[in-house]
Amino acid sequence: MLRKKILLIDDSSFFAKYIEGIISAADYEFIHASSGEEGLTMVKTEKPDLVLLDVIMPDMDGLEVCRILRESESNNFMPIIILTSSDDEEDKLSSLEYGADDYITKPFNQRELLSRVKNTLKRIERSRSANPLTGLSGNIEIQAELIKKIECKEPFSVIYADIDNFKAYNDVYGFSKGDMAIKITADILTDQVRETGNQDDFIGHIGGDDFVIITSSSDTDSICESIISEFDRRIKEIYTAEDLRNGRILSRDRKGEYVEYPIMTISLAIIDNQECCIDNYYQISRMAAEIKSKAKSITGSSFLKASFKE
Repeated sequence: MLRKKILLIDDSSFFAKYIEGIISAADYEFIHASSGEEGLTMVKTEKPDLVLLDVIMPDMDGLEVCRILRESESNNFMPIIILTSSDDEEDKLSSLEYGADDYITKPFNQRELLSRVKNTLKRIERSRSANPLTGLSGNIEIQAELIKKIECKEPFSVIYADIDNFKAYNDVYGFSKGDMAIKITADILTDQVRETGNQDDFIGHIGGDDFVIITSSSDTDSICESIISEFDRRIKEIYTAEDLRNGRILSRDRKGEYVEYPIMTISLAIIDNQECCIDNYYQISRMAAEIKSKAKSITGSSFLKASFKE
């Protein structure tokens, strides 16, 4: 596994040696730039995973370096921690306003530095894997969560959610409204799982109009019923009064002919290992596709459950 690369931008060689000892001992790769200009160059050439940036430097101060780095979209996800000798609240706020993810006031101890570095890297990693539209965990974290549950042999259920007739709605109302439908669904899943599920339940966004819930609750029926009730109520908010009166929308098919589509509904497929352990991640995916297809063939919002039997 590749080690995370930490770039320190600081003009003090003594301080650089001190930081190098801490960073290297924690199994990070350490690189050093002794000026703001050199630091900007090394960000381009070395592609660090995190930048430690001192505020006071002779050629260009750390805040200016931070501002320049954040002007480039390629650096948006690169975490920056400001190192400052000032305990002034205004200086700390300025660091955050210039785009820093965190700041550390000198002097600091080894434990504080490593904790800040580790937590910032972890937070940014989550942001990278999250779905940009909903902020929910994406495919990497979904798969990792399922594998963890399977390996621990914990009882759990997986609920796959899919919006029916979403494409037709998206074609007629446009991408902006389509995104709104996705966000509403994400909010509903989050709220209802929080209310009817367990505290450690996981919600992920596979992509498009597909979502997944991983729950330790044995009462998945109640979770699904609450999701359906809230979805059927709230989804009407993003239709015109005329389409709601008609109970349908008109959309052109590939041949250019008008086709009627019902108001969007939601289909939920439950895969339950409460009675028997699931062997692998792909077993869940195959079963989910089959059950979800059957659920989508039912008119209106619905859920179906499948249990693995020994």
